[in-house]
Amino acid sequence: MQHVPLASLRAFEAAIRHESFAKAAAELNLTAAGVSQHVRTLEEWLGIKLFTRHARGVTATMAGRDFGAAVANGLGHIDIAARQLRFASNSRPVSVACIASVATRWLIPRLSAFRKEYPEIQINIVYALDARTPEAASVDLLIRHGPRPSTHAISLLTAETRPTCSREYERRHGPIRTPADLLNLDLLHDETAAAWTRWFALEGIHQPPRAGPIFADFGLMIGSVIGGQGVGLCPTALISDELANGTLVALFNTALDTDKSYWLLEASHLSNDAETFRNWLVSVNK
Repeated sequence: MQHVPLASLRAFEAAIRHESFAKAAAELNLTAAGVSQHVRTLEEWLGIKLFTRHARGVTATMAGRDFGAAVANGLGHIDIAARQLRFASNSRPVSVACIASVATRWLIPRLSAFRKEYPEIQINIVYALDARTPEAASVDLLIRHGPRPSTHAISLLTAETRPTCSREYERRHGPIRTPADLLNLDLLHDETAAAWTRWFALEGIHQPPRAGPIFADFGLMIGSVIGGQGVGLCPTALISDELANGTLVALFNTALDTDKSYWLLEASHLSNDAETFRNWLVSVNK
């Protein structure tokens, strides 16, 4: 046997601390005979007696006491290091990669409720950019938009979009009673005009939509919608507060992107804090 029998060290440390095989056995949920065998294995490997055995029990030898102090010190260092690693893995900030519009319009406004419930958990939010997995973004959790990316993805919000404008814009340009009325209004475009073309097709209208400003993403376009500059195809789940208080109006119920959602993906081996935040995200809209 080349290496010290590590499996026997814990039994020996307990036996030397109690100076009793029976008490060590009770602490470790072993039998006294089992502790005795562990000690004997160490003695044979070391080539020296660690205990003197007699009718009343055992007595530690001088060598046993010295070795016991060294083992206790070593196991103590291991225990401290393990606890530090465990604490670090469970207390590190929870990192979330998120589309900017979802972060600003849905996640961040709700974070105060999470922090109130879990003040000890720190959340770091970063841009998702083009990351398709949490590992690609080097984060614990990823919120991404589109069709279901995997069987393990959890739907947080529907991504359905509907024609939306501000209440003030509707007053100035209304009444807006039919989809065809939109053809004469200021249409705002998210990335391209293709979405409006597809929406009008759902309503049986094949006339090209009116040219209007094109925004790089919804996060930019929504500012123009709220500012009363036109009608945009907006994901209604991200403007629920404005729809509820009447600031914005969904003009028609016909929706695009009914096959899409905002999905939550998680990395493997989440910390306890990351699991807590994941569960909170899933439950927050229920």
